[in-house]
Amino acid sequence: MKIKYSRDVDILTLELDTEAPISHAEHVGQTIVHVSPSHEPVLVEILQAREFVSALVEAVTQPDATPAVTP
Repeated sequence: MKIKYSRDVDILTLELDTEAPISHAEHVGQTIVHVSPSHEPVLVEILQAREFVSALVEAVTQPDATPAVTP
């Protein structure tokens, strides 16, 4: 996997497979997923990456919430 950050456009790119061809891309929220002809993810672009990484860091540094107890 290759990870690249483009500061000028604030996009974080995760290249999951450097060999697979890209068939098309699907844009959902602030994420664009490029997929192979067999519908496997090949490349993920995270738009507004600073916001995403800040939220990610905050989430992983928070203590675990107490799980709900179901009777």
